[in-house]
Amino acid sequence: MTLLETLVRGAGYIASYAALGVILMIIGFYVIDLAIPGKLSQIIKTDRNPNATLLTTSGLAAVGLIVTASIWSSGGALLDGLAQTAVFGLVGIAVQTVAMLVFDRIVGISVRELVKEPELQPGTRLLAVTHLAIGLITAVAVI
Repeated sequence: MTLLETLVRGAGYIASYAALGVILMIIGFYVIDLAIPGKLSQIIKTDRNPNATLLTTSGLAAVGLIVTASIWSSGGALLDGLAQTAVFGLVGIAVQTVAMLVFDRIVGISVRELVKEPELQPGTRLLAVTHLAIGLITAVAVI
């Protein structure tokens, strides 16, 4: 294989994984949107709500960790790696959603209530770290 062929193949792999990563992050965004009252993009962009912003960014960072670990562990097999990344990314999003529901029910920290607050809340920080921890746990499990 020539250098040009290697570069073209590598660029195709990068574009494929990047596209899948963006799709998973968009799915993650809309799952978070379903968990809160109102339209998430408006709450972040117009209302400038720090609680919604932190919960969303931590959730998306966790998805990014899972996608990265899936790519790392794919071993260079593009189709297998894309399938693995898609499945593990969706599992990570599902686990984060369940964790939010568990915190809401068991611990009593409601995402719906947090995003109604105009100032950053301690519960938001806790849930944000939980998102990142779940992302790391899932990412390491993939590897």
